[in-house]
Amino acid sequence: MKQILWFRRDLRITDSAILHFAKDEVLPIFIFDKNILNKLSRDDKRVTFIYQSVLNLKKELKSIGLDLAIFHSSPKEVFESLKNEGFENILCSIDFDDYAKKRDEQIAQIIPIQTFTDSFITHPNDCLKADGTPYKVFTPYYKNLSFIWDSHKLIELDRNENLKLISFDYEKVPTLEELGFKAQKLVDFLQKSADELIKEFALKIDNYKVDRDFFDKNATSTLAVHLRFGLISPREAFNKIKKLRSGTENKEFFIRELFWREFYNYILYHFPRSEFENLNGINVNWNEDETVFQKWCEGKTGVPIIDAAMRHFNQTGTMHNRLRMIVSSYLTKNLLVNWKKGERYFASKLLDYEASSNIGSWQWAASTGADSVPYFRIFNPYLQSAKFDKEAVFIKSVLKELKDVEPKKIHSENGVQSNIFLDYPSQIVSIEFSRKRAIDEFKRANNEKN
Repeated sequence: MKQILWFRRDLRITDSAILHFAKDEVLPIFIFDKNILNKLSRDDKRVTFIYQSVLNLKKELKSIGLDLAIFHSSPKEVFESLKNEGFENILCSIDFDDYAKKRDEQIAQIIPIQTFTDSFITHPNDCLKADGTPYKVFTPYYKNLSFIWDSHKLIELDRNENLKLISFDYEKVPTLEELGFKAQKLVDFLQKSADELIKEFALKIDNYKVDRDFFDKNATSTLAVHLRFGLISPREAFNKIKKLRSGTENKEFFIRELFWREFYNYILYHFPRSEFENLNGINVNWNEDETVFQKWCEGKTGVPIIDAAMRHFNQTGTMHNRLRMIVSSYLTKNLLVNWKKGERYFASKLLDYEASSNIGSWQWAASTGADSVPYFRIFNPYLQSAKFDKEAVFIKSVLKELKDVEPKKIHSENGVQSNIFLDYPSQIVSIEFSRKRAIDEFKRANNEKN
């Protein structure tokens, strides 16, 4: 038996479904997919991270007697070139976004594919209501899976140690420049392994539930990128967190966050049109003023917390979870801009970008998706910054022009603009006016639907 092991977003040799289920002779491969790469900018930080991770995977595979053939092409071209080599099938993990499904359907016509749910703990069909329909609300979905999250340990897959490496040209490795990208400086936590990050997280997990909301505190696990690209499996992450000697409440809260990731993948699977449409079917009259959207993208809205979050995001590709909620609420409610624009912008830069989570989170913020925030609950960005960045430590670290402004003014609407000596943009729209406008529009949209 000859099999192709197609590594995609499972860049590891531990708890690996394809290394567990593979048999006999194998050709491990990774494809730098031109269909994806050609849409990215040359300075996309994610490509640098993935490139480094792929080279590390190659090194790890060599340590167990295997190797990794690396291609820079379209998947169709790669498998067309391999189809007459006698391979029985392709083993790979599964994704449910539109591109991934179409890609895999195309490849299956060339060589049969065997897929595994290896980037998530559960398959979306494993958790349905009594009537066989999917959940749309997180809490009952989560409770239905209590037998998983209440367990002490999930079964991890061991590796088939009897695999034989097929003879192939494993030496040919494209450079980052040949892929069309420039090497980028990455944030510090991306230089660390998932195990190192978990060890650091163990020292702060006792305060996780409270501290995770404060922008100026390094209180989160920073595991999202590693989970996204499969440098650690969600089962491994679950087991390692469960083993930590710390307060049960904080560990359970973290595990619950892992299952929000599962939930958004579940929603995308059962409601694939949510990638392109409002899940709840309402028709919102969005603001089509492109200049407003561009000011949000550039961090020039005149609201310090929004501007700091967006400028930091543009520089690093990272954004604190509460900041994501604040900036998405501001865009979709205060500016009344279509969530799809914000989702696409995040998709273009977010280091831990994952289609299901990004789409689900944006529809949550826009009150158009599953288990969404009620449309009449709109974040006040000034109250949020006052509560979670009281001394404006995060804001001032990004907006250097505000370093001498007292925090009270930064957390007050038009407070910064009252200083005529500061070169800071005017506010696009007042918070109260825009809040009322959003409530009126969403009320109309929901009433018309009903």
